[in-house]
Amino acid sequence: MGVQLAAEQGVVPEVENVDLSDSELVYHVRDALKSAIQGDLDNYSQLVGVINRDQYLLPEEVALLVTCLKALSGAVSCIDIVHHQSLLSSIIKMSMWNYGTDVMDALMELVVSLAASRGQYIDLCLEMLVSNFMPPYTFLQLLNQPRGQARKGQVLDRVHSKLKDIADLVPLSPLRLEKIIKDRMPNIFTKEALIVMYVENMLKLESSPLGELVGSTMLVAIMDRLVDLDVDISWDAILQDDFTKGIFDIELEDLEGPIDDGQQESFDFEIQRDMWIDRFFGESASAQKLDSLMVLIFEYFISCNESGRLGRVFDTLLLSFEKTVLTAYKSKFAQFVMFYACSLDPENCGKRFANMLIHIFETSVHLEWRMSAVAYLASYLARARFMDMPFVADCLERLVNWCYNYCKSKTGEINPNPRAHKDFYAGCQAIMYIICFRRGSIHSLFRIKSHLLRMRIEDILRHSLSPLMVCLPSIVEEFLRVAETTCLFSFPDNRTPIGSGLFESELSMGFGGNQRLDSFFPFDPCLLKKSDRFIRPNFIYWSMVQNTYDEAEDDECTSDEDDVEVCIPGNGMDIVDGAPRRSQGDDGDLDEFDYNLNKMSITPKTTLLKRFGGEQAGLQMPSRIRPCPESL
Repeated sequence: MGVQLAAEQGVVPEVENVDLSDSELVYHVRDALKSAIQGDLDNYSQLVGVINRDQYLLPEEVALLVTCLKALSGAVSCIDIVHHQSLLSSIIKMSMWNYGTDVMDALMELVVSLAASRGQYIDLCLEMLVSNFMPPYTFLQLLNQPRGQARKGQVLDRVHSKLKDIADLVPLSPLRLEKIIKDRMPNIFTKEALIVMYVENMLKLESSPLGELVGSTMLVAIMDRLVDLDVDISWDAILQDDFTKGIFDIELEDLEGPIDDGQQESFDFEIQRDMWIDRFFGESASAQKLDSLMVLIFEYFISCNESGRLGRVFDTLLLSFEKTVLTAYKSKFAQFVMFYACSLDPENCGKRFANMLIHIFETSVHLEWRMSAVAYLASYLARARFMDMPFVADCLERLVNWCYNYCKSKTGEINPNPRAHKDFYAGCQAIMYIICFRRGSIHSLFRIKSHLLRMRIEDILRHSLSPLMVCLPSIVEEFLRVAETTCLFSFPDNRTPIGSGLFESELSMGFGGNQRLDSFFPFDPCLLKKSDRFIRPNFIYWSMVQNTYDEAEDDECTSDEDDVEVCIPGNGMDIVDGAPRRSQGDDGDLDEFDYNLNKMSITPKTTLLKRFGGEQAGLQMPSRIRPCPESL
């Protein structure tokens, strides 16, 4: 069949129409390429003009383009990277989104032939394929229509197929592909639809046969971009540094009031929640992009879990988290990628994540990393509904032992110094935070780990470093409420400052430093609307804990005015000389002190706050102390 070779109007000079058969056109293309090297550019210019046309092509023009592309595939040996720069540039700039399947197939055949012919064309061909990860801006509206989705599948299936073909022909090409994909990754200011589609292709590549070679790079790059978007969301717009308000009073969940576990939220709450989020985010493009990307990643994790690949993917996530998310200043939402992955496989991923955080806290040489790691650990163990209580108890025991050994290493008279002992105070705050959220299982926790754990917590909190004076007041106050409600420690009545709010001392403000790492709780409720539906079923909200607390208060300890019985676990162990001591029995035998919660020990009028540094903090003594209930 004959086709007409026409020049690009307005780009190359007008030439006479030439009727050629398909076979004759192949020879014509070869001659045009060779003539261009000799300086004769007429036919070469006509060829470039045909390649450049991408809109409003008539059927015969489409046929001409397909024939030229196929002819070029058979003449790649004649293409010179110096003399044919304009032709190569035109090929690389072609967007498959603008053509039908005939042109797509011919173009892909040419790209693979070029890549296989010479190593100098590898980068050009890979860049051309990667550029088709996203459609032109003019095509975005069509993506919402069936024909737009059909075109998307046609383009991307061919792109990924040819990336695999090139990797088979050129074994080193995946190394170049990694760099190209990272370099061309859209920045945070790119339109949401484009950046989501680009990441979708990265995830598709990770799950393809090429994933064995480039998959880890894709995941790390995605996590980096999530953090970039996260950082761009204003933290001050979400939570003002108002430390007169307790952290337990600022949760989004509290807007809806008590809910039954597993019930669907009411329509009224959905409206109220959205209004609350909009008040913080407004029209934040970064928040919306981050939300969409996280949903895409969550859905990808589901497919990985179903195919048995989640463990391998999680290996990369752990490394990326340690290098990127953990070191980001007060990351707000990107860390929920880890949370959701752990929820899909608590026994493997969930425990590995917690163990990694503890390891960083115990061994890292970077103080800020250690403080951040223990903040993540505390928030994770407090919020992760899928983590079983025995494992939470194991982690809590490791934290308690670290803080206990830290106390033992400090000898002599020691004054509270938040700047010199930041890691210790971070560990103490983590212990109290976990206990606050796990209060419903607090008795089983101590039964799992024996009463030695409770005893060591008392030793830590009454140490002369005075963690109750330094840690965040809202956490200290809530922890002391738990101590009073559960009667696990001795506790004064409601005439103490507890319940009326603790003020933030200079010591407390010094602990967190300028970055206020003491007020960083990474897994506070996720405020991203679309991501929330993935996180919510696996998340412990404060209202759930508060309901448990309210019920416990109904059975609160009661006694006559003269009662001085308290639930105090024996004399314990002196950590350092000069530290406050428990009263000892006649023979000093630790076994003499009864830890059975059904029995009471008689002690002088000594309050929890006094024994834990309350006198130094200027807290007043109560007139009486309540006993523990027999039901405990």
